Amino acid sequence: MNRPPSLAGPHDRGPVDWAQAELPDAWPDRLPWRRLAHPWRVALAVKRKQARRVVLPEGMPGSEVLPKYLLQEFHNLPNGNYSKSITGGYARAFDAVMLWTMQRARRQIAERLRGSRRALDIGSGAGNLARALLDAGIPEVVALEPSPYLLRISARRNPRARCVQGVIESSGLPDGHFDGAGACFVFHEVPPPAADKALKELHRLLVPGGTLAVVEPSPEQWYSTRREMWRAHGWRGVYFRELALRVHEPFVKSWHRRDPRQWLEAGGFRFEEQVDEMPWRMLVARRP
Repeated sequence: MNRPPSLAGPHDRGPVDWAQAELPDAWPDRLPWRRLAHPWRVALAVKRKQARRVVLPEGMPGSEVLPKYLLQEFHNLPNGNYSKSITGGYARAFDAVMLWTMQRARRQIAERLRGSRRALDIGSGAGNLARALLDAGIPEVVALEPSPYLLRISARRNPRARCVQGVIESSGLPDGHFDGAGACFVFHEVPPPAADKALKELHRLLVPGGTLAVVEPSPEQWYSTRREMWRAHGWRGVYFRELALRVHEPFVKSWHRRDPRQWLEAGGFRFEEQVDEMPWRMLVARRP
């Protein structure tokens, strides 16, 4: 199958066919999974509250330039997003854990960006938003993601997308290259200074009039009590509250303390819309 050439980001060393990339095994990939003790080790790692720093395998693409904040076990996943086995399992399970609510969120982003000639999927992960953007008829979709393990999954799911290794606060992509940009559960995972820098980078990447659509966790599940969530949303509300409070997301508290409208306007965007559909909230803004 002919794949589109990759745009070169700061972590790329020329065009990369990520779908066929050979990636080194990380320590979870070397566990003898058929022995009972080792699945228990992984289960205990997921349960513990104190996350560890990840151990990047030797020879992993981009390992020397990844920001330090990414080198921790987000969501308590053993070795974070840097292994074949754990990363692949998380990519398959994420929508189920979120009770399939994220499918609607991605469609909402794609609807706001419909009509774009080029769209950027920020922090693409396993490529689910990239798929929604392609399905919306956007001819050129660029999936930007720091983890090569997630990039490989994204590239295999979306052969028509252009996959680039990098982070949005220093993407290295061309000025004014995109008519639209979308992010799904990204900005609450980065420290505030990086989020501010990312917004300025997006201002550079988007054409005048370009649209930015961002989906992040709803603050309702963070600030409401169990009783309030039960009254408003039933068992699903309690489920999402408990989930939000138990996964390791070191910057989520800082994110929820921010006024999203002020944040967007400080980054040079014109705020246009906010939609809260617990467990997610969508923010839409436009580059003047």
